Amino acid sequence: QVELVESGGGLVQPGGSLRLSCVASGTIFSINYWDWYRQAPGNQRELVASIASGGSTFYADSVKGRFTISRDNAKNTVYLQMSSLKLEDTAAYYCNLNCKVKSWGSGYDYWGQGTQVTVSS
Repeated sequence: QVELVESGGGLVQPGGSLRLSCVASGTIFSINYWDWYRQAPGNQRELVASIASGGSTFYADSVKGRFTISRDNAKNTVYLQMSSLKLEDTAAYYCNLNCKVKSWGSGYDYWGQGTQVTVSS
């Protein structure tokens, strides 16, 4: 079983920065990709950023140029550096890991419990 634990959320003023972390533990054979999603009250969960095993990244238009996703393979950890935060970035942020736990078969999605980011003056 794979477990994800996120940290780094909190209250920040507009224009401020936060760095989210997500650590995976358990038996992981290989990682396909990491995602960061967010969900604000009343909204659907949306993909914010993604990083594939080869290092390619994806960002939602709303965060391009402000957020950076990175990873530490040795620590099974993904980060989301968030800068120039806006009120509309307020949401619960969730990390998702797609990985294989055996040498055969497909990758599965695992989710963290979420960490709250509140941008407010």
